[in-house]
Amino acid sequence: MIEKVQPLTDLTIANQAIMQPITKIAEQSGIPKEAIEPYGNYKAKIDIDKIEKSTKKGKVILVTATSPTPAGEGKSTVTVGLSDAMRRLGKKTMIALREPSLGPVMGIKGGATGGGYAQVLPMEDINLHFTGDLHAITTANNALSAFIDNHIHRGNELNIDPRRVIWKRVLDMNDRALRNIVVGLGGPAQGVPREDGFDITVASEIMAVFCLASNLTDLKERLAKIVIGHTYEKEPVTVRDLGVEGALTLLLKEAFKPNLVQTIEGTPALVHGGPFANIAHGCNSLVATNVARSLVDYVITEAGFGSDLGAEKFMNIKARIGEFSPNAVVIVTTVRALKMHGDVHKKELKTANVDAVEKGIVNLAKHIETIRAFGVEPIVSINRFITDSDAEVTKIHAWCQSKGIRVAVTEVWEHGGAGGLTLAKEVIDAVKQPNHFDLLYRSEDSMLFKLEKIVQQVYGGRGIHLTDEAKRDLQLIEQNGWESLPVCMAKTQYSFSDNPELLGRTEAFIVTIRQIIPKLGAGFLVCLTGDIMTMPGLPAQPAALNMDVDESGNAKGLM
Repeated sequence: MIEKVQPLTDLTIANQAIMQPITKIAEQSGIPKEAIEPYGNYKAKIDIDKIEKSTKKGKVILVTATSPTPAGEGKSTVTVGLSDAMRRLGKKTMIALREPSLGPVMGIKGGATGGGYAQVLPMEDINLHFTGDLHAITTANNALSAFIDNHIHRGNELNIDPRRVIWKRVLDMNDRALRNIVVGLGGPAQGVPREDGFDITVASEIMAVFCLASNLTDLKERLAKIVIGHTYEKEPVTVRDLGVEGALTLLLKEAFKPNLVQTIEGTPALVHGGPFANIAHGCNSLVATNVARSLVDYVITEAGFGSDLGAEKFMNIKARIGEFSPNAVVIVTTVRALKMHGDVHKKELKTANVDAVEKGIVNLAKHIETIRAFGVEPIVSINRFITDSDAEVTKIHAWCQSKGIRVAVTEVWEHGGAGGLTLAKEVIDAVKQPNHFDLLYRSEDSMLFKLEKIVQQVYGGRGIHLTDEAKRDLQLIEQNGWESLPVCMAKTQYSFSDNPELLGRTEAFIVTIRQIIPKLGAGFLVCLTGDIMTMPGLPAQPAALNMDVDESGNAKGLM
């Protein structure tokens, strides 16, 4: 009897990989020994103050994708594989990625360190508690909540209206039961009763502040600007008014140091910060990106979900605040995803269907238009799965070529960097071409102009509708002079519209803005659209059901 060979899983491949000591990875990256704070043998924090200041500014390559589907696109996998391929071609390269949230890891998505032979290691550590950064952000966020409730309980000198506290507690887990709660019950000794709620940690403004601050001084100043609520006279109350910005900075100072790890092939990777792109700005920390730019010639980074979310925010928020521009943009797509956008059910994706691919290409076309709207010519990466037919892959490749779009088939899950060499060559050539990057709107533009610009030019919609609550929010924003801030749209990742059921390329739709939340510390205004939630829920069959640990402490079922 022939024993059936089980396919290798991401976790198996990661566990079989031979890692280099993190001190060697640091040395190869030009990071001095005194700047490295090891967390065991294969992880380290970097003290950026001990890295010699450099005028060097490496090229930034942004990896984004078509609208995500349950079929999977593999954006992080391509990001890792591309960096390994660039290194194989002799280019000094570093990755800058976000840290995974335990919510998706235990929920539906699984881990976020790439896959197959294009992974960041140690995969298990990064996907679970890593160096404790998300715990530090959770603690800082909830410490602020405690300070707010204690201030109200101890006499409320600032005259905070408990009904108008907008600051929420957070937890790094999908837990719908905590979306709306009541605190302070149990009598006068237990505090002042008020309505409250939980967001997921990666939606916290402290996470956004953490990822957009340029140094500790900037971090402290941004924390001080956070609006936690309003007085009975409807005046904003900030962290500075409470006087706790110093304490919050103290809780975050170690986490603020970027984390250094490596890929399976030994490419250095900075994994730091982790805001979601559908409810936050979806990019890794600015400090990690800047450190990488000062050390290497090419920095490969990714922004969450499709170009309508992560990439748009990378351009209009991160690049604006960081005062840099992407030198190239890669759009990842798959045959499977385009078939779903062409109305094929997930259960039928293994069946070849060139017509469905052709129908679903409209989604890819819109993402290409979006990147071009910023003045950058994208490169399409067809992330090939073993179930894809040659005819389906050829259909996408030929379509791109007919439109004059750079395109490459990548097979990095199966072959690592070797499977991304064609893409790497396209990227290297694209970086040499003139770049005409520009932002979609100016700071001085009106809030309505910014919203309509994003909906019309990025999503392809007709316009916006503001609910009565959003209109009141906008009026308050205008009264306080906050209108100059960039916009951070909180929208479903599955559709260009605010309806997650509308796949492909929807047109002539209206996006409903139901609430606008000022995030002065982060430096943007969050606009909640449709039914988007800042605290996700777990699916019917969470990924956690497949997870376990053996008697030796080895993880099982971690994706």
